[in-house]
Amino acid sequence: MHKAIVLLAEGIEEMEAVTVIDILRRAGMQVDVLGLGRDNIVQGSRGVLLLSEACLTGDEEADLLVLPGGAEGARRLAEDERVVKMLGRFALQDRWIGAICAAPIALAAAGLLSDRTATSHPSVQSELETAGADYSDRSVVVDGRIVTGRGPAVSMEFAIKLVELVVGADKALEVRAPMMFPG
Repeated sequence: MHKAIVLLAEGIEEMEAVTVIDILRRAGMQVDVLGLGRDNIVQGSRGVLLLSEACLTGDEEADLLVLPGGAEGARRLAEDERVVKMLGRFALQDRWIGAICAAPIALAAAGLLSDRTATSHPSVQSELETAGADYSDRSVVVDGRIVTGRGPAVSMEFAIKLVELVVGADKALEVRAPMMFPG
């Protein structure tokens, strides 16, 4: 069974977190939802309370690491030493990394965007470009083992792309059909 880790931080974009967790679980992946703090209740950017299953240590292993966005949540992820080190380790081990909306700033903080094509919410475009990214305005961008997405409206497309890349195209088709995902 494939395993994913989805990180939650105060101020995270709820749609991006919940949609990704849901779709990865529909694909049969084990999804560990980890928070940055000891409190398991994480308040999202719109005041929705989310529940993390455990506190991040930074030593966790998985096939995929996903960072939802949300301006405040993304900043907290980018400033957390455990997250930055974990991103670097996943990149060195050639594992999948996904970041959506403002969360690619954590990829920038980990030094993972130099000479890579990436997308994000337009509000952090300049930070990605400053980190050496070739910025794209496509909904979802895959460059090597790094997958980036624009924002809440593309959460489903982003999550299905992660399923396709980690589990396979057949599983992605199987997951998207009953959800009535277009295309």
